[in-house]
Formats: sequence, structure tokens, C-alpha cells
Amino acid sequence: MSTVDRHLIISCAAVAAVATSASAQQELEQLEAIAVVEQKVMVPMRDGVRLATDVYRPKAGGRVPAIFVRTPYNFNPWRDGELQTRRFRPIIDAVERGYAYVIQNERGRYFSEGEWDILGPPKTDGYDALTWIAEQPWSNGKVGTLGCSSTAEWQMGLAALDHPAHAAMVPQGFGAGVGRVGGFYEQGNWYRGGAEQMLFFTWLYGVQNTQRPMFPENIPREDMIRLSRYFDLAPEMPPVDWKEALWHLPVEDIMRNVDGPKGIFADSAPVATGGRMIQRTPDDSAWYKGGLYHDDEPFGVPSMWFMSWYDVSVGPNLALFNHVRNSAEDPEVAQSQYAVIAPVTHCAYTRASEQTIVGERNMGDARLDYDALIYAWWDYWLKGENNGITDTLPKVRYYTMGMNQWQTAESWPPAGVEIVTHYLNSGGNANTVFGDGELTTRRPGSRDNPDSFTYDPGNPVMSYGGNVCCIGGAIDAGAFDQQEMEQRPDILVYTTEPLEQGIEVSGTIEITLYVSSDAKDTDFTVKLLDVYPDGTAYNLDETVQRARYREGYDKQVFMEEGVVYELAVSPMSTSNYFAAGHRIRIEVSSSNFPRFTRNLNTGGRNYDETEWVVAHNQVHHSRDYPSQIRLPVVRR
Repeated sequence: MSTVDRHLIISCAAVAAVATSASAQQELEQLEAIAVVEQKVMVPMRDGVRLATDVYRPKAGGRVPAIFVRTPYNFNPWRDGELQTRRFRPIIDAVERGYAYVIQNERGRYFSEGEWDILGPPKTDGYDALTWIAEQPWSNGKVGTLGCSSTAEWQMGLAALDHPAHAAMVPQGFGAGVGRVGGFYEQGNWYRGGAEQMLFFTWLYGVQNTQRPMFPENIPREDMIRLSRYFDLAPEMPPVDWKEALWHLPVEDIMRNVDGPKGIFADSAPVATGGRMIQRTPDDSAWYKGGLYHDDEPFGVPSMWFMSWYDVSVGPNLALFNHVRNSAEDPEVAQSQYAVIAPVTHCAYTRASEQTIVGERNMGDARLDYDALIYAWWDYWLKGENNGITDTLPKVRYYTMGMNQWQTAESWPPAGVEIVTHYLNSGGNANTVFGDGELTTRRPGSRDNPDSFTYDPGNPVMSYGGNVCCIGGAIDAGAFDQQEMEQRPDILVYTTEPLEQGIEVSGTIEITLYVSSDAKDTDFTVKLLDVYPDGTAYNLDETVQRARYREGYDKQVFMEEGVVYELAVSPMSTSNYFAAGHRIRIEVSSSNFPRFTRNLNTGGRNYDETEWVVAHNQVHHSRDYPSQIRLPVVRR
């Protein structure tokens, strides 16, 4: 990293001044009319590292609460007109409502000093930032944290530290901050059922580059402000065709193959977390360092959690919401947890419309006044207004697809849920949508007619829609008609008869499969679908289970040919109304690529292998092998 001379800074800034966005300048002038603007304040952490921080506070004076946003992304809103408007508008709204708005870059990002590491460790940075905010002469001592995705994921780790100024939080799309909770060992969305989720491979390509200029400590703040308006301080990575690039083997060389930056994915091991990420197992000790929140930690903050059905992490997110409600030591904190679950993709809450289309499926009018909801929350916890929100707000507000309406509940899953078991059955030919696979509430008979299919890692089942995010355009998130996909012989299809009456399925969906293989290790994937009378089959949620982790994520136990194993598949979550005449369907296969890495079936480490084994897999269903899916049906 190079040190930039002050004179060079001023010269470069002068040359680049012609690129200043006029609309950004107008927005700033609007903000300066109502706010005291302090940009590029270097806030010291306990180890001396300083983090670049912008503060916008009402000119009216007096002590005010703060909304605090901490992010690895560039928050200098200057070049892209649409982008800068999206960034300035929330600041203006906050100041007009009587709040200071404080935004800070994680260490090692843009103008913040230090070395960056994924998930924003150390957790003490967030703690020290809250202390600094609370001690400012304009602060009333109360801070609320806000953000979506990587601007949300650090909030749970901070909540574990229970800072006295941390009065409330609003994390949105926060799965990447959840390590282990209950039966989920996703470790920040890196895994699902022991298989790597490839979204981080593409995300790190644009984020893990830590090569950037450094500045002398005595550089005038005016120069820092000027620079921040004209330079990103991070090289713009060239575009990559990730639909092609993610096929590369070995997996550990994917970043190098696209000439990506070195970093924690496969090349370096920062002290804070330790271990190259691609080499870690689901229960590796490295996951328990750094910024992830785990269910053995305390939690001390009232929270309004925002999730979405077509996000990558709604299952562990809901599990964490329930965990905090049941485990927080402070009764007020336990009772002050609220959830909103929308029928949209990752962080797309405010993009819902009168006709919300998610993929190809029309979800109806999924709009919600998020600003009113969040500011009522802030007003109560940060300003002390007795607005009754904790008395009137339902614990859970969730959108039921198919029914296409918002519903409320005091728990998750909603009261009145009955677990209805549906068993897999066939005459041994469940392959494709034209096969004889059935999903029925009747227990199977004594005869085992296993369904067989061939899984070739060189020709995997391709991801089509789904509950995904951040994967560089390799997959389009959302609900898509799966009928064409279901013509592949390596997809087993099990479907109910048309429903005589509509049913609501809301909650956690658990799956148990009885499987065998001639490979030492392989994966089994499951997808839940709503099938319309015309045959359209919309995906609701999807999951995977790597067989070697069937006895726990702390051990690897390989398969023996001819032996039937019970496989508890990582669960799914949804809220969907299956109308009368519709059918419930699941698909079973052994790949969903590039949503998940391909299991090469060798029993080896997978990430450093280039050769694979074709697996011949079976799903068994009989009295002795009752493969099943357990659906939470709401009885009202």
C-alpha cells in the first residue's frame, strides 16, 4: 500500500472536480440547509486505528439520538445520480425527524484505517463507535443501528456486547452475520447443510481487495472530504461472466482464475478470523472468531428484524429471532423482538409494488410503510415517546404467498400450526415430472421400491430461480416455473393429488430421506413447489445436505455402498397458501449448481480436487425407510 502525498491529493482532486455530480451537490446543499454536516471524521478505536465517519445532525441544536450505519461499502454519494439520491434521501429523512445520522466504514475500507476482514471484526469496533457517539455533546446517549445485508450483519455481534447506548436495532437481510443457531451451521451463509453456497465466491471478488492508498495521519480533513467526492479508493474490478467462471475446478482457484484480488477466500488468513475460508469445515474453530454471532452468546438489544422469503438466509434468520425471544436474559429484551417477513428478494423490501413480481410469480400488493414502522420504533426506543408501538405491533408480520396478503401472529410459526407428514412413494420410477412419484399422507407399505438416478458432477442440475442473492448474475432470484427443469432424469418428482381444500403452510419444513449411494460422499437436494392447475410449478424454498455430515457438522462419516442411511436434510421455511386445485410437490436430486458447490463424490476435500466420480444414488421409501417431508399447516 502506498502513502499519498498531500500535494498529489490536492492536484488529483482539482483535475477530477469536473466529474462532480451536480445532483449530488444539490442534495448536499438541501441537507446543509437543515443539518450540521461533518464528513470524514476519523473516530479512534481502542487500538489506535481510526475509522472514517460522516455525521449529519439537526441544526436546531439540543441533544438528539443517533441512527448508526456501519458498512464495508462506499457511502460517498457523488457520481451516480440515482445511487447518490438513494444514499442522501435516508439522511435527509432522519435529520428532518430529529435524528443524527452517523455512517462509518469498517476498518480497512475506503478512508478507514487498518486491515479489512470479512464480517467486520473486531466486534469492539462497533462498541467503541457507540461509545464515541454517546459521548458527543449533541448526543442524548441513545443509538439505534440500522442496515441491510453487510450493513446489518455486524449488528448481532454488537448486540452480544450489550453496550449501554445501544437502545434498539433494525437488522435487515442479516443472514451473513449468523454463525451457528440451533441446527443451522451456515456460518454467515457460507454453508447450507454442509455444502458451500457460492454467493460469497462472487461477493468477495469485488470486496476482498485491500490494496488501496493510505494517508498520513495529519492530512487535513478538508482534503479527505475533497478526495472522497472524486475517488473510490478501491479499484473497480472488471466484469466477470460468473455463469461460466463458477464451473472452474479446483474450487479454491476460482478467484485466481478470474484474476481476482488476493484475500481471505483462498489466499490469506487475517489474524482476526484465521484460516482461508474455502478450506474451513462447517464447525471449524475459525468461524468462532471475528464478527459472527453464535447462539451461545448473550443478546441485549430490542430488535425489529426484517427478512424476506426469497433471501438466502430466511431459515437461520427466523431461528435466531426465536432464539433471542426464548434465551435473552433480560425479560424486556426477550419481549421486545419483532419480525417482518416480506415476499421479496434480498433487501428488496421497498421495491414491492401494487403488483409485486418476484421472478415470474405475481405476489400481489406486497407494499408496507417501512419508514413509518421503523421511525415509530426509533421514536419509542431512542426518543422515549410513548407511542404504544410495543403494545400494538404484532410480534410477527408475515406475507403469505398464494393468498397474497399480510398476516400477523404472536409467534413463529403462527399459533394453530399442525405438523402434517407427507411420505414419498413411487413404483420406483419417480424420475422427471412424467414419473410415478407421489406425495401422500399415507404411510408407505412394506415393499421398498427405491428411486434411482445418476448424479454426474460434470452435468449438474442447474439452479433456476431460488432463494439467493449476491451471486454476480449467475442466478436470478425468485419464483420461476420449474416444469422444463423437471424433465431431467436426475430429478425425482413427488406430487400430491390436487387439493380439495386450500391449505396454508407457514413455518419450518423438515425433511428426512433414506438414501444410499455407490459413492463415499454425495449431496441430496430438495426443493418445495406450488403446482398450479395448469402445471406451472413455482419454487418456494430449496435446500441441500452433504451426506458426510449426516451425524453432525463436527465430524465427517463417509458412506458405504449398499447401506441405507437416514438423512435429516437442512430445513426450509416459507409461508404459502396452496389453493384448492393446486398440488404440493418436492423435487429431490443431488445438485443445485451454482447455488451450491458440486460435490465431486470422491470423499476428498472437494475444494482442491479437479476429478470427480459419477454417483448412482437412490431414495428409499417403505415402512422401514419412511422418507418424508413434514409441513407446518395452519389450522384456523
